Amino acid sequence: MQRSRGWPIVHLELHTNDLSGGSVFYEQLLRWRTERIEVRSDCYHALTFGGPLTGGIVDCRTPTATWLPYVEVDEIEAVTERGRRLGATVLLEPREGPAGWRSVLATSEGGEIALWQPKRRPERGRL
Repeated sequence: MQRSRGWPIVHLELHTNDLSGGSVFYEQLLRWRTERIEVRSDCYHALTFGGPLTGGIVDCRTPTATWLPYVEVDEIEAVTERGRRLGATVLLEPREGPAGWRSVLATSEGGEIALWQPKRRPERGRL
């Protein structure tokens, strides 16, 4: 888990109770385009920032809108546990999804942050 440089932010989500309002505001203010994506329980708006960072807007029925950065890590279990040892509350234990694993940590000093470990594709010719 030693790393000479910090892990990069790879995704940014707005958690809000007004999915449409958030989409319209950021499109008008910053020209961030949204695309509605249907998911199991609701819908999700994918955000296009105009660079390599991906994003989205999630209807979380939260009383206060907040941004949640996703940081790519190499070992989600180890980094989640490191956060716990540093005093973070684990809001979401590492959970597997179709493209990788994520967990969410929170501290009173640092807010909330999501950890992301993508599934690695095997190299060509290797299984």
